[in-house]
Formats: sequence, C-alpha cells, structure tokens
Amino acid sequence: MSRRVVVTGVGLVSSLGVGTAATWEALCAGRSGIGPITKFDAAGFASRIAAEVRGFDPLAYIGKKDVKKMDV
Repeated sequence: MSRRVVVTGVGLVSSLGVGTAATWEALCAGRSGIGPITKFDAAGFASRIAAEVRGFDPLAYIGKKDVKKMDV
C-alpha cells in the first residue's frame, strides 16, 4: 500500500531562531544555539548549558488553551 504525503509549509522553532529564514541564516553564519541556561536556576544540575529557544511567543502561533498544555 502506498501513501501520499503533501507538505503544505515549512516552519520551525529552534535554538538558532524562530522560522526557517532565521535558522538558516544562523546555520550559514556558523552560530551555535547552545549556551548557558537562562530559563531557570540550573546550579543544582550537572549540566548548565542547553539549546534554549529564545524570543519565541507561542501565543503568536498557538491558542491560549493549547499553550497551557505545553512546557514553554
């Protein structure tokens, strides 16, 4: 049985940027999306670095009800 797939758009949210253009620009510039954790105090953890997503407002893309279910 074969299945058809249709891609209707490309979008992404990553530690390098929000959206394909910002992420691609960061990749081409050789920037890293990894850095010190800023969202919470990580002093009690073995690792204090992460690939955090900065500058992302989920309410611009997702309804308030769904955002409450997410860890953003």
